[in-house]
Amino acid sequence: MNVIFDPIVFRTVECVMIALAFMVFAGLRFITPGYGIFYTPKWGPTVGNRLGWIMMEAPVFICMAVLWSISSRRAAPALMTMAALFMIHYFQRSFIFPLLIKGKSRMPLVIILMGCVFNIVNAYLIGGWLFYVSPADCYPTSWLANPKFIIGTVIFFIGMGINLHSDYIIRHLRKPGDRRHYIPKGGMFRYVTSANYFGEFTEWVGYAVLTWSLPGVIFALWTFANLAPRAHSLHDRYTDEFGEEFTRLNRKYIIPFIW
Repeated sequence: MNVIFDPIVFRTVECVMIALAFMVFAGLRFITPGYGIFYTPKWGPTVGNRLGWIMMEAPVFICMAVLWSISSRRAAPALMTMAALFMIHYFQRSFIFPLLIKGKSRMPLVIILMGCVFNIVNAYLIGGWLFYVSPADCYPTSWLANPKFIIGTVIFFIGMGINLHSDYIIRHLRKPGDRRHYIPKGGMFRYVTSANYFGEFTEWVGYAVLTWSLPGVIFALWTFANLAPRAHSLHDRYTDEFGEEFTRLNRKYIIPFIW
C-alpha cells in the first residue's frame, strides 16, 4: 500500500490524468462512443444496458469501500463524510440507476471496460488522497464546518438533484413499446441539451470544492472532458433530427448561458 500511494507515484498519476483529460476532450469531438442514442454494432460485443452500467460503475464503489475500510484513518469524521458523499453517488449510479433503465438497449463491452478503468483510477485518486496521501492534519473534524466544505456540499447536492431529475425526464419520454426519439423538456432542459450531464458535472465541481483537493479538480475536469463532447454531439443529433423544433429552443450544450 505504501508503494501504491507513494507521493511520487500518486503525483505522477495526477499529472497523467490531467494530460489525458485534455486529450480525451479533443478526441471525443471526433469520436462519439457508441452507447445510448449513438449505439452502433461497429463497437463490437455488447451486453444489456442494465448489466453494462452495473459492470462499469460498481467497481468504483467497491474500490472506495476497500480503500476506506483498510485505512488507519477510516474513523476520522471528516474523511468518513467526504467518502460517504462519493459513495452515495456511486451507489445510486451502480445499483439504482441501472434498474430504472427502460427498453432493451445494448452497451459495448469495450466502452464498459474503458469506463471501468477510468472509474477505478478516480477511486484511486479520491480514496488515495482522502485516506492515505493527504497530510494527517488536512481534514480535522472542524473541516465539516469550513465554508469550503459547506458550499461544496450544497453544490454537490444541487448537482445530484439536477442529475436525478433530468434522468427521470429522459426515462419518461417514451411510453412502453415506443421507439421514437423525443426532445427532453422541463427542469434544466430549458437551458441545456444535456441537463443530466450538467447535473453530474455540477456534482463533481461541488466535490472538488468540499475536498479542496487536486484529485477532486481532476475528477471534475475528467467529467467535463468526457461529457461535454457528448453533449455537443447530442445537440447536433437533435438539430439534424428535429430541425427548427429543436433549434428555436436556443439551448446551450451543457453549461447554461455559456456553452
